Amino acid sequence: MNKILLTGSTGFIGSELLKKLSQNNIIFVTLRKKNKIYQKNKNINKIYFNNYNKLNKSLKKISVDFVIHCATHYVKHHKHDDLKKLSDSNILFGNIILENLDKMKVKKFINFSTVWENYDAKKDNYFNLYSVYKKNFSNLINFYKSKNLNTKFFDLMISDTFGKNDKRMKLINMLKINFKKSKTTSIVSKKLFLNLLNVSDIINAVNLILNKKIKPDTYILKNNVNYSISNIINKINKDSQKKIKIKWLSNKILKEKLFNYKQIKKWQPNNSKIQDIVDLISR
Repeated sequence: MNKILLTGSTGFIGSELLKKLSQNNIIFVTLRKKNKIYQKNKNINKIYFNNYNKLNKSLKKISVDFVIHCATHYVKHHKHDDLKKLSDSNILFGNIILENLDKMKVKKFINFSTVWENYDAKKDNYFNLYSVYKKNFSNLINFYKSKNLNTKFFDLMISDTFGKNDKRMKLINMLKINFKKSKTTSIVSKKLFLNLLNVSDIINAVNLILNKKIKPDTYILKNNVNYSISNIINKINKDSQKKIKIKWLSNKILKEKLFNYKQIKKWQPNNSKIQDIVDLISR
């Protein structure tokens, strides 16, 4: 069994990774408060901390093969009160982990970031303050690469994600909730296009990095196509007896371009087809 330190294990992507990886690996999770959902799995070890000094001391006591860094604090449009959380969660917390890579004897460090660092496929075109913090954490990683020559570093850039257990107020999940309740969903445009990736495909990519000889680098995890939300709605209404209710707010073409990052060899978004999205919303 490999030993893995997983941060952000209570978030959407992190919790899905935890469920899958804890089946065959020893997992260490970092938690700010007690959480009962982990108590039944003997493969999950909890590291509780209420300050960063305590976290630092705890990390020095463990040895792990891999670190998967999912922890983040996300706000689309920040306010003054968000600044400390953005800094603590997206910079300081991860920095403490990077500082302890050598002591933990980490072989591979996997970091999750966002395509919004290079918004609309333009280099260093930041969509929001959150994306600036994620970019600056990538700069920290570059510094620690020169200090930790025995650790391989992987940066995974992700865009819009979906999945069965998603509880975030994202579009696909809101469509699912409103469809079941027969409520109308307001969508910004009838010509909205999104690159949508199933969280199970993200897990498959992580497994490739953990178990195969993948070259350390920055990679994008994305679908091969951008889906028209209008086409998804039409397919649901065609396939289902119950119709989905939509209020289109405009006809403006909204289609984000994605920066040309590298893609992981032998990885494909096999669970992110349009039918997968339709089934998730309508069943």
